[in-house]
Amino acid sequence: MSRSLIVVDVQNDLCEGGRVPVTGGARIATAIAELVERTAGGDYRYVVATRDHHVDPGDHFSDEPDFQESFPVHCLAGDPGSEFHPGFAPVVTAGKVDAVFFKGERSASKSGFEGADAQGTSLGDWLRARGVEDVDVVGIGTEHCVRATALDAVAAGFRTRVLLEYSVGVTPDTTAASLEDFREAGVTVTGQVPVG
Repeated sequence: MSRSLIVVDVQNDLCEGGRVPVTGGARIATAIAELVERTAGGDYRYVVATRDHHVDPGDHFSDEPDFQESFPVHCLAGDPGSEFHPGFAPVVTAGKVDAVFFKGERSASKSGFEGADAQGTSLGDWLRARGVEDVDVVGIGTEHCVRATALDAVAAGFRTRVLLEYSVGVTPDTTAASLEDFREAGVTVTGQVPVG
């Protein structure tokens, strides 16, 4: 088995009550934790997670954000908003997530494949070193960091699925556009599309 799960940015600032909340984020956090618990040692060879980890990401932070390329300040390194959401954090604490990849310290870095673990290893290199060939991508938000991570995964040669029932988008229109991007790139999509 070479399939691994990539959990994208299930963080406090991206869920209800955070600085850039996506409606349904808390529900997805819990659902993903249940998926990890249910499939531990079974469906996935490894489970990894990404985290926005901003220090000075330049134009990614804006007082007048367009919510496409620029956003309000969020997920600052060391701030509680950058921590995993309480609905997902217990599976990390329990050791059921094999590695965490931090992205965006000094750039927007929407894709988990632009991140690195604590040892400086990129997500792509980490997966390839362990013989992973297939990845499932889930998390927040479907049309932003989930999209970028899935597109980079398939571009890097991984057979890639996005599990829509474990991802949440911001709006129906932007989520629908992402689904078309997935299909064009060869990313398989499964499940229903939750938005909010």
